[in-house]
Amino acid sequence: MSEEAAPGFVRVRLDLSYDGTDFRGWAKQAGGQRTVQAEIEDALRTVTRSGETTYELTVAGRTDAGVHARGQVAHVDLPEALWAEHREKLLKRLAGRLPKDVRVWALTEAAEGFNARFAALWRRYVYRVGDRPGGVDPLLRNHVLWHDWELDVDVMDAAAKSLVGEHDFAAYAKKREGASTVREIFDFGVRRTEGGVVEIEVRADAFCHNQVRSMVGALLFVGDGHRGVEWPRKVLDAGVRDSAVHVVRPHGLTLEEVAYPADGLLAERQRQARRVRGQVH
Repeated sequence: MSEEAAPGFVRVRLDLSYDGTDFRGWAKQAGGQRTVQAEIEDALRTVTRSGETTYELTVAGRTDAGVHARGQVAHVDLPEALWAEHREKLLKRLAGRLPKDVRVWALTEAAEGFNARFAALWRRYVYRVGDRPGGVDPLLRNHVLWHDWELDVDVMDAAAKSLVGEHDFAAYAKKREGASTVREIFDFGVRRTEGGVVEIEVRADAFCHNQVRSMVGALLFVGDGHRGVEWPRKVLDAGVRDSAVHVVRPHGLTLEEVAYPADGLLAERQRQARRVRGQVH
C-alpha cells in the first residue's frame, strides 16, 4: 500500500455512507459475497468504462458484516487521463449505478500525503441501544439493538470513562497474528437521547477487530446491574479475554466520522501511523 499515487495516477478521496444490513462487511471476499468495496469498485469500473480493470479502494476503517457507516472515507488511485475525462460527471453517474444502500457523497482530488487508512487521526463510532420494554421502534430496528433490561446510563458512562487513554486492549480484541492490540481512546461516553435511545460513543486513533462491540457488551452488563462499575476496567487490566464479555450484534454500530490533519501534516501522520503499527481497523 503506497504512500502516494504512482506516476501517471491521481489519488481521489471518496466520502461515503452505507447501510450495512445486507452487506458482508466492507472488504471484498472470495465467493462473490456482497460487500461495500466490491459494489463501489464494480460501479466505478462500469461508469468509467474500464473493461476488466478494477481500481481498488483503500478505506479508513474496514467495517464488519452488518455494521453501518455515515462518515466513511476511502481513496482510489485513477489514471490521470481517466480522472480528467470523468471527474465532472463521475459522482452523478455513480449515484445512478450504485445500489440505494450505499452512497458516495464527494469525490475530490486528494492532497499530497493523503491515505484514507494511515493518515487518519481518529475514528468515531456510535453504538445505539434501546431498552424500552416493548422493544425497538420498527423504523430503527436495523440500527438499534434491543436490550431487554433497563439500563443505567450514568453508571455506564462512568465505566466507559475508566477505559479512556492508551492501553493494551487485548481483553477486548480478537487477536490477529502480528498485530498490536495497543490503542488510544480519546473519548468514551454514554448518553440517552430525547427519544430514549442509549448512544454509546467512542473516539480513538484506531480500533482492534471487535473492540468496540466487546466494550459495548461489557458496558451493557454494567448498565443492567449484572456487573459493577469497576468491572470493565478490571477486565482491561487482566489483559485476557473474559468469557463474560459478549461481542454484541453488529447492527447497532455506525462509523460516524473519520478525521484527518491539515493537508501539510498528512504525510507525517501517515509515516507515524505506519511506524506505530501495521494493522489499523
